[in-house]
Amino acid sequence: MAPPPPCAISLCLFLLLTMAAASATQAAAAEAAAPCSTTTTESTSSSSFLRARCATTRYPEVCYDSLLPYASTFQTSHVKLAVAAADVAAAHLRAFSARVKDMLLHRGGGSEEAAASSGGGAARVDAALHDCASTISAAANLAKRSSAELTRLDADTAASTETSTSGGSRQARWQLSNAKTWLSAAMTNEGTCSDGFEEAGAAATASPAGKEVAAGVASVTQHTSNALALVNGIPL
Repeated sequence: MAPPPPCAISLCLFLLLTMAAASATQAAAAEAAAPCSTTTTESTSSSSFLRARCATTRYPEVCYDSLLPYASTFQTSHVKLAVAAADVAAAHLRAFSARVKDMLLHRGGGSEEAAASSGGGAARVDAALHDCASTISAAANLAKRSSAELTRLDADTAASTETSTSGGSRQARWQLSNAKTWLSAAMTNEGTCSDGFEEAGAAATASPAGKEVAAGVASVTQHTSNALALVNGIPL
C-alpha cells in the first residue's frame, strides 16, 4: 500500500493541534469563570442581606445606598454591618461639624467671646453655631466609640465561639448596650444642635445659617438613626 501523501499527514496534525488548543482554551475559560461566579454570588448575597436589614430602619433607601459600597466588608454579618453603619454616621457627623465650624469662622465667630461681642441677632446665631459645632463634634466621637465597641464585640464573639469561653454572652450584651447608649447619645446631641437655633429665636432659625444647619442635622440624623436600628437588630 502506498504511504499517505505528506499533505494528508499535515492536515491531520493541524486538526489535532487545533482541537487540543480549543480544549485548552475552554478549560482555561471555565477556570477563570469560576471565581467570577463565586464573587457574583457573594455580592448578590451581601446586597440581599443589606436590603433586608435596611428595611428594618427608618430610612431604608439612605441605609442601602450609603452602606452598599462596604458590602464586601460585612457580607452577611449583623455586627460588621453595624460597624460599617456607625462608621458612616461618624464620617457624616465629622463632615457636618467641620462645615458648621467653617460657617462660624466666615461669620467672624469662633468663640463665645466673639459671639457675645457681635450684638443682636447675629450674636445669637454665632452662639448657636458655636454650640452646634461642639455638640456635633461630640456626636461624631460617640458614633466612633460605638463602632470601636462593636468591633470588639465582633472579635470577642469570634474568639468565644472558637474557644467556647463561658461568660462571653454577658460580655457581648454589655458591649452591645454600650454601642446603643453611645449612638443614642449622638442622636441627643444632634437634637441639641437644632434646639440651639430654636432657642435663639425665629430670626436665627430662618437665617441662612439656621436653614443650612437644620438641613445638615436632618441628614446626619438619618445615618445615626439607621446605625442605631442596625445595632438593635444584632442577634445575640
